[in-house]
Amino acid sequence: MRQSLRCLTLASLGLCALLCTAAAPAESATPAPEPAGYRTSAYRAPVPATLNGRPALTTEQAAALWRQGRAVFIDALPQPPRPKGLPPDTIWHPKPRYDIPGSIWLPDTGYGELAPVMETWFEHSLQAATHGDRSRHLVFYCLADCWMSWNAARRAEALGYTQVDWYARGTDGWAAHGLPLEHREPRPRP
Repeated sequence: MRQSLRCLTLASLGLCALLCTAAAPAESATPAPEPAGYRTSAYRAPVPATLNGRPALTTEQAAALWRQGRAVFIDALPQPPRPKGLPPDTIWHPKPRYDIPGSIWLPDTGYGELAPVMETWFEHSLQAATHGDRSRHLVFYCLADCWMSWNAARRAEALGYTQVDWYARGTDGWAAHGLPLEHREPRPRP
């Protein structure tokens, strides 16, 4: 209802279709089954409803953890690469990323296979974010229907982190609920 009223208000500006489409990500009709290992292709596709058999966090659950400051929120969305063929002297600005406030953006850590240098960087980044406490609560996310955060959360569990959750709806679901987002720069990667 609130979204419909917002669209009616903005209709005179011709922005309704754009805003309504962007604010309401489609939910997967049928969740994908959990793979035995990491997802290695088609990263923007229907995702499972679970991470290692545990249900993904709802927006309400993720927001409660965020408000209480009880978890470290980690965005695993890849960093957009510089377009191929762009002349070296051309200034390029990647699309800005808006995250759940206070998050850490660890780009390119959700691929199914990581180069050893990226695996080490991911592990050291998690150690820094948790001050070496592997029992610190971690919440991984990226966008709706994005396997990157699922892979990164699973990777954190493989590193021995014991309180790992996955917020499958990501910033799409967060924004659709009217929750705040803030501009985020990625952590410098190796």
